[in-house]
Amino acid sequence: MRDFAVSENAAVQAQLDRLGALTLPQGRFGLETITAILSRIGDPQLRLPPVFHVAGTNGKGSTCAYLRSILEAQGYAVHSATKPHLVRYNERIRLAGKLIADEELAALLGEVLDASEDLGPSFFEVTTAAMFLAFARHPADAAIVEVGLGGRFDATNVIPRPAVCGIAALGIDHEAFLLRPEDGVPQEPLARIAFEKASIARPGVALVTQAYPAEAAQAVAQTARAQGAELFMREQAWRAEIGETIAYADGFGPLTLPLPALPGVHQAENAALAVAMLRHQDALAVSPGAIAQGIAEARWPARLQKLGPGPLTARLPHKAVYVDGGHNPDAAQAIARAIATLAPVDLVFGLMRNRPVRDVLFPLAPHVRKAHVVPLQGHDHHDPRDVAMLAQAQAAPRECYPAFSLEQALDRLAADAEAADTLLIAGSLYLAGEALRMNGEIPE
Repeated sequence: MRDFAVSENAAVQAQLDRLGALTLPQGRFGLETITAILSRIGDPQLRLPPVFHVAGTNGKGSTCAYLRSILEAQGYAVHSATKPHLVRYNERIRLAGKLIADEELAALLGEVLDASEDLGPSFFEVTTAAMFLAFARHPADAAIVEVGLGGRFDATNVIPRPAVCGIAALGIDHEAFLLRPEDGVPQEPLARIAFEKASIARPGVALVTQAYPAEAAQAVAQTARAQGAELFMREQAWRAEIGETIAYADGFGPLTLPLPALPGVHQAENAALAVAMLRHQDALAVSPGAIAQGIAEARWPARLQKLGPGPLTARLPHKAVYVDGGHNPDAAQAIARAIATLAPVDLVFGLMRNRPVRDVLFPLAPHVRKAHVVPLQGHDHHDPRDVAMLAQAQAAPRECYPAFSLEQALDRLAADAEAADTLLIAGSLYLAGEALRMNGEIPE
């Protein structure tokens, strides 16, 4: 698997070019290479503040955002590592609240690459090692680490003893990696996904999770037992009812918490998981007041983010413009539920080739007046013409047209006298990042 990143800083770009030449060797899965890299650079993963380790198919990035916001509301200095980035690679590494500086990022990547090139590392192994090195060199009270892919063999899964581990919503994604044939693992797809994610569990460390269908819940419970972790699953160890507030309860007592500013019931669910993780660890004390403040103040770009004033929105005056990077079936279903109250909406859509068009576009279709499909410049994407033909054949959405670029799609919308009052730009985090860049809303 490869990732793509560019930088306006020449020193960073030189290292990103080196990273871009790396691939995951076919058939190699395991933690041996990341372990060897870390050993060569002094095992920084052993010198971290209390770590909050978060896996899941959907919602793990938002859960990390709530964790960071709550801990910062309590007054703690917090490192965080999330992925992917939207506009700049620096978004992946936040040191005590601030994005890593270009100079330090270039130096760290160069240091790890120089130490490991003979090992044939992957992009993710190098960048994870650089993240651990940055975290170890800067003081902080906590570190939040998002799992990149799966859990069992993810490069982040070398943390010896996190403060707490969490698993967000589960779904089928990255099938080529997470559902590859293997003996001795669950064979039912969702159970296999659950097993892979739950394998971040550690002996004596709380594993806090959402509630799942029976086959996934069983796989999580079995994996937790095998790892010696104590399991705290929603509806068993903790509860959260989402209404006009979040009515949260666990063995420590009830809390009445505000809904997050981020739209959608799924965001309240993610916030509740963050609360449960904080309540089931004892490394850092967190007050109910900080929990409420952190939920209310949390921000997470490109998750049904409403764009503010800028060059993009100026082209569409009097129109509300939202961007979302959800790119798998479960994310599409969550977005569809969230935009139902905004319908009808116009849609600008683009999708990576390794994503199923039907599963991501069709759930949005009932709420869409007209869709414009765009390419994802610099990435392996579905041809807009193919997507439009498929959508038109199924009338999902009823009107769907290819466009050469996001610019052209916006021009069409500006000239459309019957355009909806709301525009959604969705289907890919790369497209969401392009929209944020165009509007001058660079994540900080």
